[in-house]
Amino acid sequence: MIQQTQIIREPIAYEKIPTRIFQSASDASKAVAEEIAELIKQRQKEGKNAILGLATGSSPKTVYAELIRMHREEGVSFKNVISFNLDEYYPMQPDAIQSYWRFMREQLFNHVDIPEGNYHIPDGTVSPQMLAQHCEEYEKMIEDAGGLDFQLLGIGGNGHIGFNEPGSHENSRTRLMMLDHSTRAAAKADFGGELTKVPKKAITMGVSKILSAKRVVLLAWGERKAPKIADAVEGVVSEHNPASYLQQHPNALFVVDEAAASELIRMKSPWQVEDVEWSAQMTKKAVTSLSLTLQKPVLKLTNKDYNDNGLSDLLALHGRAYDINIEVFNQLQHTITGWPGGKPNADDTHRPERALPARKTCLIFSPHPDDDIISMGGTFQRLVDQGHDVHVAYQTSGNIAVADEEAHRFLEFVIDYNEKFGVESEKTLTNYKKAIDYLENKKDSELDSPEVRNVKGLIRRGEAKATCRHVGIPPENVHFLDMPFYETGQVQKKPLGKKDVEIVADLIEGIKPHQIYAAGDLADPHGTHKVCLDAVFAALKKLKPQNFMKDCWVWLYRGAWAEWDIHEIQMAVPMSPDQVLEKRMGIFKHQSQKDGVVFQGTDSREFWQRAEERNSGTAQLYNLLGLAEYEAMEAFVRYYF
Repeated sequence: MIQQTQIIREPIAYEKIPTRIFQSASDASKAVAEEIAELIKQRQKEGKNAILGLATGSSPKTVYAELIRMHREEGVSFKNVISFNLDEYYPMQPDAIQSYWRFMREQLFNHVDIPEGNYHIPDGTVSPQMLAQHCEEYEKMIEDAGGLDFQLLGIGGNGHIGFNEPGSHENSRTRLMMLDHSTRAAAKADFGGELTKVPKKAITMGVSKILSAKRVVLLAWGERKAPKIADAVEGVVSEHNPASYLQQHPNALFVVDEAAASELIRMKSPWQVEDVEWSAQMTKKAVTSLSLTLQKPVLKLTNKDYNDNGLSDLLALHGRAYDINIEVFNQLQHTITGWPGGKPNADDTHRPERALPARKTCLIFSPHPDDDIISMGGTFQRLVDQGHDVHVAYQTSGNIAVADEEAHRFLEFVIDYNEKFGVESEKTLTNYKKAIDYLENKKDSELDSPEVRNVKGLIRRGEAKATCRHVGIPPENVHFLDMPFYETGQVQKKPLGKKDVEIVADLIEGIKPHQIYAAGDLADPHGTHKVCLDAVFAALKKLKPQNFMKDCWVWLYRGAWAEWDIHEIQMAVPMSPDQVLEKRMGIFKHQSQKDGVVFQGTDSREFWQRAEERNSGTAQLYNLLGLAEYEAMEAFVRYYF
């Protein structure tokens, strides 16, 4: 069982499913892997097989990586493991990149000593006439093996478990399932960014078979999963959120990181369920929550408002609402600044940034070649306009986010241009044509060739340069890091390596910035932001002893997927209507990401729309709390290293 000493909070009665919250997905994955390994070893001692139900998707990858490590370094054997996977797309060839047969081999089976005949995955090639029989036989194999000892689950953005979409009944059996549009949209990136290529159906283990497992552990990482986690754990059992069926299981556990747990009551409003220490940050969180819940500005909150909404302890500590309101209002007001680099010749006692040095060297880390302008384009422009020495570092090439058709169009232009002006040799033209031929004959089971990846990377690089020209920074201040972990040609990346950290550290050491901006957004659908942020953190740790780092402040921004909660914001940079339009024009420079985006996710809005609505939403929150009304705001949290 997962040891409670590894979690950051104890479960509480408010929740209808035991839920363990870990500081990170890595810590959580290690704990789950340890439980699986203990089960395997216990069954070995008993001379029995361990029957595992396994999941695919991004959530269990870190669990599988830890199991592989335990096999290699600690001698955990999988010879007595029999596994049954939850699902498979239909139709789907087993060698296709998107196949769960291939996924499981690459993520686990090829790296441990499980006998080849001991793992089972639904067959995406079975004929329509044999589907019903195949599903019945799959369930019978599980029963003949003795039933599932342990079922590992992820959760979809719509609450699905396996491919049991909303509307699935708790007595559903293994069957062919029509996939929800949101599920297909979320999977689009795995199919070249084209929704038409995503299968409309999948074979999935039914809810009843999942619930029959002796032990069920559901994993969830990231804030995009938070609403469905809260609904499943705290809400009613409903077919609209299939994960909620686990409330009825006698031995189910949700294992989540802090971001995925952020909508749980014990995380959002801990004062409702336990005694809390009323720090300035906790007070700000409680008061802003109360203000927004009651739709009253902070300065209008009364003693009765505090007493009627579970905040009598806070009121008793301060004596009256007026004093609390003034304290929190001042905190909020002091976060707002039109001078993200610090205002020269000004008292900076209550300002987010220090005034000196008046002209700062600023380094913006952008995980992909558009995160800078999407996430903090207004602040980017403001720093340049106010005379700071601004550098941008694009951490990855972003090549997998370019659709094949976009690369094809670009290649045709290069060929036509070179033939028209006789710029390149016949050998070079042949290479370009070879890349086009590859794209035209590319199979689902094939990754992009190195030539195609290079072309896609050039497209993203050119767009980034155009954005920097638009903002007004010189070419020598634009840095393309091409971190090695990213360059796999597929969504699955390599682990962060020593070389990745060295590249980031060398740039910081060379520039010696007074300010660093980095993407603290961990909700992006493919995890690249997290790895890029880890690289920045590792580089900061490495460089911390150096003198120049004592005067370096680090600010974290968020991307197109989410924003900091109002109580977390430490610097809010307001934007005028004209500045919002300038930012939009900068985002438009990334033409490959404007229409038919590969990593669209389940949100149909374009990136510029998401950014504008998020920025205007932040401004509206400040206004609702009783502060000045702005068109838009970009928000930041300071990171102390």
